[in-house]
Amino acid sequence: MTVTAVIGSQWGDEGKGKAVDFLAERADYVARFNGGNNAGHTVINEFGTFKIHLVPSGIFSQNTTGLIGGGVVIDPAVLIEEIEMLNKSGVGVDGRLWVSPRSHLIMPYHKILDGLYEEAKGAGATGTTRRGIGPVFADKVSYNGIRWTDFASDMFEQRLQVQLELKNKIISALGGEALKYESVRAEYRGYYLKLKPYIKELFSLVQDGLKAGKNFLLEQAMGTFLDTDWGTYPFVTASTTIPSAASAGLGIPPKYITNVVGVTKAYTTRVGAGPLPTEIHDYDSEVYKKFGEVAATTGRVRRVGWLDLEIVRTAVQLSGVTELCLTKLDVLSGLDELQVCIGYRLNGVGVRYADVDAYGLDKVETVYQTVPGWGEDIGKARSFDELPVNAQSYVRMIEEAAGVPVKWVGVGPEREATIRR
Repeated sequence: MTVTAVIGSQWGDEGKGKAVDFLAERADYVARFNGGNNAGHTVINEFGTFKIHLVPSGIFSQNTTGLIGGGVVIDPAVLIEEIEMLNKSGVGVDGRLWVSPRSHLIMPYHKILDGLYEEAKGAGATGTTRRGIGPVFADKVSYNGIRWTDFASDMFEQRLQVQLELKNKIISALGGEALKYESVRAEYRGYYLKLKPYIKELFSLVQDGLKAGKNFLLEQAMGTFLDTDWGTYPFVTASTTIPSAASAGLGIPPKYITNVVGVTKAYTTRVGAGPLPTEIHDYDSEVYKKFGEVAATTGRVRRVGWLDLEIVRTAVQLSGVTELCLTKLDVLSGLDELQVCIGYRLNGVGVRYADVDAYGLDKVETVYQTVPGWGEDIGKARSFDELPVNAQSYVRMIEEAAGVPVKWVGVGPEREATIRR
């Protein structure tokens, strides 16, 4: 039995979807355990190109069963759309995708409040996806949440009435339009009828699978440094993103997690507000144009920077990463020189990520090491030996700094564009 957690070692968008897709070939179960549809994983395989937000990215492996744990908050409309898309694409998820009844639902007022709160903060906005993620997690921990279990009785109607009385007052006070009970009730009852065949208590299924020696692949949403506690608070997400969240969000005891794969992009990106120490501000530079990306979930242009080894090293130590999956190495091709951040200084003193808060991280001086680049296109390489010498050195430099091996190297977006070492 193996239980492998796949995490992002930066601020998300590292390429976890691709990593989970090719690792799933040996998995009996693939599972999401945290976050919501604020996550966006792009998968390219023989079925086509997909942008997945809630269904585990490993669902394309036909021998796997997909699980969405109670730690995931769900926008029912998004989940229904993904299920229909996957079934129409020939993937077929009926009978092998299960959703925990403990999952909390993103309601219309959560999305409205998410936007209103951001607007009210003005210059102090945290840059949320406005998907309702923060407000639904706030309701979860303040006993105001609505779960799938509430639909089995009249509890849904009771809880919805109470919540609309509360939320409409806040929405109106902030200049929004109040919601109507009957329309929200009818909409979500309709969602429940469509998703009821997929809703199933996962505890016994997970526990029986562990006892039977089944292989689990756990898929993190977001990235390490968007974690509520260990990330760049308040510029973070609303849930725990490190592997320990699988215990609460899926019911897997920590002792069963055997491997932790840290997915690391060959450079650094971030969406939204918050510190990014290695950020490149020269928008007309060749480097900025090469690194430029658009986020799968929000469509926003990502901020970009050089690889930050202090961030990667901290993620490895924090989450007990056992091996790295390096993605997008091919994007660096064509650059004569590469800058790599090897540490920080603040007021002339060396500091680590954990020594400063988000505002201090925004003020650190980055210490760079210049390394040679390579001109060759590496998109067709399928073995480590086929990479240019300087590209091989770049990978080994990351291994040395992180203290764990790079087991996989991505040289393109497709599943097969992955070098296994």
